[in-house]
Amino acid sequence: MMQTIAVFQQNGSGNTKIQGINRFGDRQFQIQIFDIAPDLPEVLDDTSAYLPEVIHADLVLDYLKHQDLSEDLSRLCEKLGIPLVASGKKICTGNAICPPTCCTLAEYKGLGEYGTLFGAPKIQVELDHDRIADIRVQRGAPCGATWLAAKKVAGLPLAEAMTRFGLEVQFFCSANPAGWDPLYGKSPVHVAADIHTAALKTSLKKR
Repeated sequence: MMQTIAVFQQNGSGNTKIQGINRFGDRQFQIQIFDIAPDLPEVLDDTSAYLPEVIHADLVLDYLKHQDLSEDLSRLCEKLGIPLVASGKKICTGNAICPPTCCTLAEYKGLGEYGTLFGAPKIQVELDHDRIADIRVQRGAPCGATWLAAKKVAGLPLAEAMTRFGLEVQFFCSANPAGWDPLYGKSPVHVAADIHTAALKTSLKKR
């Protein structure tokens, strides 16, 4: 049975994730898109004109730009009992799951097949002496950066791949490189590169 995901975005802000989920999600997902106009007042006291009263989905992904919309969407999801993932956000209402980036999402119960396939990367590596013979992605970033970067380093000498993997992830990552997380002291793009490099090292230790 397909998992239904409702994606809330503004002016196509979640398009790369939608494309990645469709491309690398093994046809496991039915995606509903709620695209809200980007030209909004700085403060929204009433968001009812922009958000639906009911959401018929198993999971909600928040790629909205307006904080008031995100706060009220989180309240709505809590009321409806629908899990909400809002990567890179700080939401004080509801039960939103807010990892620093899409690819730092831990494995939470209740996220269904999305939580199995997307989030903090898991990969398997096969070596031919000191060269990567094959690299298989078991779990990766919804933007598709994990799969695309893995394809780039397959066949490379291991020493080169250890450096290139994170760099390739940065190239494909759709996070805002100008963003800066004071907790990590890095931009989301650098966080994405680091967690992928760490996943590659972990996969080699498990061999």
